[in-house]
Parts: sequence; structure tokens; C-alpha cells
Amino acid sequence: MKCPYCGYYDTEVIDSRESPDGDSIRRRRACESCKKRFTTYEKADFADITVIKRNGAREPFDKNKVLNGIMKACEKRAISRETMDKLTDKIEMRIRSKGIKEIDSRRIGDMVVKELFKLDPVAYIRFVSIYQNFDSPEEFRKAVTLFKKSSKSK
Repeated sequence: MKCPYCGYYDTEVIDSRESPDGDSIRRRRACESCKKRFTTYEKADFADITVIKRNGAREPFDKNKVLNGIMKACEKRAISRETMDKLTDKIEMRIRSKGIKEIDSRRIGDMVVKELFKLDPVAYIRFVSIYQNFDSPEEFRKAVTLFKKSSKSK
């Protein structure tokens, strides 16, 4: 590993620890030349996933886009950023665990809808209203009614 301070190529690993979420390994290193210490993170490199958009365009999967949609839906709700990050990670891992190379954006949206339904009714309604592109108050009313019926049957 190259030292970020002096560029020397010989560094020593002083300490290695797994991250709390188990997704990466944190390594403390010391440069043999300048003696400065720095931290590196080792993370699994996954194969790329392609998202097929509604208009047929294809683009690489971007976990941050999923997170941004969740954050907008959860705005001004008592939902922590950590919870939103975990939800996003859960969705990504569900996709990756199935070995999917291409996925329709609607399938990702459906996964988000299911998770938000369990998490918070207001966030669920907000996300569904944008995701399903409601054109009238009647469509909004139907989504609320569906939520009420489903939540009573739990």
C-alpha cells in the first residue's frame, strides 16, 4: 500500500478490525519511511448491476439514488439516517444475493415501497405518490385506503 503522505510503497499493517456492519475491514497502517499512520478500508468489489429505466435507458445501479428517494420520503419524519442507510443496504443486498445483473427500476421501486410500508405510513404514502406518479386526489385516496386495509390485517 502506497503511503498517502510521502508516496513510499512499503507500509506495515498495525491493526485490522471488521467494521460494525461487517461490510468492510478497517486497517491501521504505518509508513516505513516517514512513520506517519493512516487508515485504509477493504471492501468487497461486486459485479456491476444495470438498471433498466422506464424509458428503456440503461444505467449502472447507484445505491445513492435509492437512498435519496428514501430520504425524500422520510423527510421530517422521526426516522434516523442510520435506519435509512440500513434499508438501502437491505435492498441492495437483496438484489445482489439473487445474482441479478440487470433489474428494472420498477422492481427496485417495489422493494422500496414494501420496506417503507413496514417502516412508516407517511413515508410510504409520499414515496408511492411520486413512484406511481399520481395524477389525481382519487389515486392518492386509493393508496391511503389500501394502506389502512393492509395495516389493519396485520
